[in-house]
Amino acid sequence: MKPRTELYPPIEPYERGQLIVSEIHTLYWEQSGNPRGVPVVFLHGGPGGGCSPRHRQFFDPAFYRIVLFDQRGAGRSTPLGEVRDNTTPVLVRDIEKLREHLGIQRWLVFGGSWGSTLGLAYGQAHPERALGFVLRGIFLGRKREVEWFVNGMGYIFPEAWRQFAGMVPERERGDLLHAYAQRLFDPDPAVHLPFARAWGHYEGSCSNLMPALAAGTAAQMETDAVALGLARLECHYMQHGIFMPEGALLAGVPRVAHLPCTIIQGRYDMVCPIVSADDLQRRWPGSEYIVVPDAGHSAWEPGSCAELVAACERMKRKLVTG
Repeated sequence: MKPRTELYPPIEPYERGQLIVSEIHTLYWEQSGNPRGVPVVFLHGGPGGGCSPRHRQFFDPAFYRIVLFDQRGAGRSTPLGEVRDNTTPVLVRDIEKLREHLGIQRWLVFGGSWGSTLGLAYGQAHPERALGFVLRGIFLGRKREVEWFVNGMGYIFPEAWRQFAGMVPERERGDLLHAYAQRLFDPDPAVHLPFARAWGHYEGSCSNLMPALAAGTAAQMETDAVALGLARLECHYMQHGIFMPEGALLAGVPRVAHLPCTIIQGRYDMVCPIVSADDLQRRWPGSEYIVVPDAGHSAWEPGSCAELVAACERMKRKLVTG
């Protein structure tokens, strides 16, 4: 029998909370689904993207204990857009603090885009806590991937890139990441907000293969509620090489290669090109690798969305049978 591919109906959390993780940061978290079910932790993209209620719908609420949380500086976590005390190792520790706070022994790790990056970093640091992985839109944080995001997407989306680059004087366009950082971290909202919106619009404009979805994605990502956290944190992490040695996530795959993993990648993903998913799969030959032939980067394109639901359905059997 083929696994389900449709999103589950909307549900509400049965528990919400705030977890203090430092003198600066407090994380929003929630649980939904089956309190006695198999735990799954959802790692959102960005960094800085935050979770949405729709993310609960990838998972069978009768089977899974669904844990969503907003990472430092993102969504409903506070303070929004804060980059102090915000690095990949710190985010990994936050996941462990949340797991311990909720009394969970092991959980399935689900992450897309930056969530795939963080999922790999977490799993490699704590393989004994992972039941398996569902990863989408692979981003490994390498220099060439960052360079592609900042400049390379302009080869495919020149209109969006011109608008993005056009926010800064021509003399500064040789280092757009630095130019944006100078404005994004200016304390004046009149300076940083237009650049945050421009960053969100650029990424959103390049995230869909399907043109009908592109305008909606760009509009959502340039809203003030999303753009500031997204732009500041993405810029911060890209400037610092995701706070990990170059190539570390590929080198660390043997630490988790014994666990089940499904990799889902849009063939025409322009934000996180397929070469990174291909590199990961070749390093992890036991993983299930699904290339969606009619999808870009967004998880909400029909083909990718269907494959994500189906992967969680197949994972149910693997988790039950051990």
